[in-house]
Order: sequence, then structure tokens, then C-alpha cells
Amino acid sequence: MPTWTVGDLTVHRVDEAIAPPETGPWLLPAATPDLVRRHDWLHPDFAAADGALRLATHSFVVVGNGRRIVIDTGVGNGKQRANPAWHDLRTGYHDRLVDTGTTPDAVDLVLLTHLHTDHVGWNTHLVDGEWVPLFPNARYATSRLEREFWAGQVLDEPRQQVFRDSVHPVEDAGLLDLVEVGAHGAEVAEGVRLVPTPGHTPGHVAVELTSGGETALVTGDCLHHPVQVAHPEVTSCADVDPVQAEATRRALLESLADTGTLVLGTHFPPPTAGRIARGPDGLVLTVR
Repeated sequence: MPTWTVGDLTVHRVDEAIAPPETGPWLLPAATPDLVRRHDWLHPDFAAADGALRLATHSFVVVGNGRRIVIDTGVGNGKQRANPAWHDLRTGYHDRLVDTGTTPDAVDLVLLTHLHTDHVGWNTHLVDGEWVPLFPNARYATSRLEREFWAGQVLDEPRQQVFRDSVHPVEDAGLLDLVEVGAHGAEVAEGVRLVPTPGHTPGHVAVELTSGGETALVTGDCLHHPVQVAHPEVTSCADVDPVQAEATRRALLESLADTGTLVLGTHFPPPTAGRIARGPDGLVLTVR
């Protein structure tokens, strides 16, 4: 599992699963093989030779300033899900988390970029037939707008199940904090800021890490795949507001270009991290 440093902070990737090949055409239908093959820099890490997208699910663990922070918690084991790729998983996520030197009870803060299925699953685990918080000593946090949006929706049964097993137990334990994320973001810990990136969901946030003059950004789902660096018009089938998602992505990428900020993609496959640079044909993600 790779590790990056951002000043005095250490960031570990905790892998859950590689997405099956059919995920790309479903999730990002406009990212056709012909479009993907136009960009040599996407190969071989981010796309196969035939133009198929590579995608993954993982968390990031941030260690430093006396804290251990988990950013997004994947799909989870043993969860009943409508998506066959996410149903009743049995992965080694928990052991890989411990392998970073972080046990669940040592985590101080869990940050949720948004409340979709594949970002909240390891909020909880099954104990004696009940879903209970995996991180019992942590505060969990997401934007207030995000939680209030879903509270105001009529949820279908599959999404109700996600809330029943992965969100409500955290709320019932009194561990969920709702953060007012203004236009300029909200600091939730030293060097850790939630940045508003609406569109995929109304309250979606990215997570900015700053230390020792260095900066990194964990994308959440405002960027699902590096092809969107070159083509921010490529939207996700899961975007609540595709027009806003594209506008957010364009503004974010422009703000990151040539700044040296390390971009950590929540669904980017290995090598997962890179920097946004201006190339002769537009923006690229450089990983070397």
C-alpha cells in the first residue's frame, strides 16, 4: 500500500477493491474507448489498451499533528447491496487498515466526502448481529448540506438500506457531526479543510491537506477518473446535478493546475496520485 507525505502529514491508501471492467461504461458513459485512447498519459495506469477505464475503491488514512483521520470508508463487508459488485463483500480492508499502523479504535476523525454507498460502508461493522460504528472513539463528519439533502429525499429501498446499516448507527451513537461548509471551506482539524465541491451531490466536499508549505487534495467523487482532467465535461451517471458537477470540476482543475498540489483520487487506480499540469493539448495528471 502506497504512502505519501504532505509536509509533516503521512497519507496511506487503504485498498478495498478494484472495480470490475463494466464499471467504466456505466459510471462515465461519455468516456468512450475512442476518447480515452486519445490520451497517451492515461495508459497503462489509468486505462487499458482497448480504452477501458480502470477504477478502484479505497480510503485514505492521514496521520500527523497528533491525529489519525480516515477519509471515506468504501463499501464495507457483508452489506446487502443492489449493485452485485458491492453486495456482501468479503475483502481484507480491515487488515490492510491495521497494516498502516492504525487500528480502528485509534482513529480520531472520519471524514465523509458525501453519503453515497461506496463512501460510507466501513462506517460500521457487524457485531452480534447489529451494525455498530467501526471507529468507536472517532467523530464522524460530513457537510450539513449533504445530510440535510438526503433527509429531504424519498429514498428507494436500496438507499434506505445504506442509511440503516452505515449512517443511522453512527448517528444513533451520537458520533456524527454536521459541518457548516461555507464558500471558502471549513477547517475540521489542523491542516485539514473541507472544500465545497457540489454537483455529484449538493453537499459534496473534497478534503484539503496542508502542512509544511505542501498541499494535497482528496477528490471524493468530484473527480471519478483522470480522464475527467482532460475532459471535465464527462459526467457521472450518479451525479445529482451534472451541470453543477461539470462547473465545479472545471473550476477546481483550473485552481489546481501547475500549483504542485498532490491530487489523491478516491477512485483513481494505482498509482492513485498525481499533479495537475497544463500540457499542449490541455490539462493532464502527471504521476512520474
